[in-house]
Amino acid sequence: MRPELPTPSADAQAASRQLCARIAARIEAAGGWIPFAEFMDMALYQPALGYYAGGAHKFGAGGDFVTAPELSPLFGQALARQVGEILRAVPQPPTLLEVGAGSGRLAADLLLALEALDALPARYEILELSGELRARQQAAIEAEAPHLAARVVWRDELPEKFTGCVIANELLDALPVHAVAWRDTGLMERGVTMRGEGFGWAEERQAQGMLAQAMAALPVEAPYQGEIGLAARAWVAEWGPRLECGALLLLDYGLPQRELYHPLRNQGTLRCHYQQHLHEDPFWWPGLSDITAHVDFTAIAEAGFEAGLEVLGYTNQATFLINCGIGELLAQRQSSGSTRAYSASGAVQMLLSPYEMGELVKVIALGKGIETPLMGFAHGDRRHAL
Repeated sequence: MRPELPTPSADAQAASRQLCARIAARIEAAGGWIPFAEFMDMALYQPALGYYAGGAHKFGAGGDFVTAPELSPLFGQALARQVGEILRAVPQPPTLLEVGAGSGRLAADLLLALEALDALPARYEILELSGELRARQQAAIEAEAPHLAARVVWRDELPEKFTGCVIANELLDALPVHAVAWRDTGLMERGVTMRGEGFGWAEERQAQGMLAQAMAALPVEAPYQGEIGLAARAWVAEWGPRLECGALLLLDYGLPQRELYHPLRNQGTLRCHYQQHLHEDPFWWPGLSDITAHVDFTAIAEAGFEAGLEVLGYTNQATFLINCGIGELLAQRQSSGSTRAYSASGAVQMLLSPYEMGELVKVIALGKGIETPLMGFAHGDRRHAL
């Protein structure tokens, strides 16, 4: 289903057509069928043309969707309390790494908040593959925290060894997923083929290898279709040998396995975002919409544990932010008499509401060498639900 969407500009349509030509060539070379994960990877990350690699404005009220840092600096200020606790718990000097920093809003807020807490890292690293987003991030940091801009460096890949804190806000749900189906005929993978001048779902094929193993391990009864996030699991597992001491804080839309693959959710969670509109057609003007799927946090926890990381905590965003003192921060803003106090109150309500980000977004911490309990999970830890 797809609601009426705004018509893309001529330039956007031209860029999408270039991307479609690349995808069509890939499909033809593969014999007319590619896994959906491959299509999603190209639609989002094809150099210069994919959604996250192109030049369109994506974040904030004028973009395709609004993330937590765009709502209020109080999000970054609350998160900074947890980050500061982790940075103090590891060998000095620590590093803070943000993976996929979006508009740079969170980086600027964290730098200023950590400075106020006397917990600034020696380096603030940003892993960002998009040149256009790097430029936006640099501009945001220089505008909001110019005296701290020299601490920020950009990376092209994960570090070989790392000590400190890693933050990934709404990263995992944008990693490519395999579209799958449990049928009476077996475990099937859904693919993409050409449909006229565009793309569409192809005839399903038997799932193979790691994908088939992952499907077989789930308590799902046919008929059922959904998604498997092998890329997200692999990304987390990469940190096992790389993280020497510290923690990963991963915030994303998702559920534990038993809820994600519930019989009532038998059409999956694949969703697309375009100019504040939600739709379910990943083949509409490829490269112009964000494509996401809910994160399987049970699989994330298992991938981390199997790679040598400890699950330090798991809860929803509301509980995490409350534990980190967002209520106190809001009260301070309100008592100051600032004209922004009213808007801050509305933003915090959205961050905490069970019908908004408060329950839909989850937070998981995976780490190594962290002995003290983390404040963000002091109350309401849901590790037992994973």
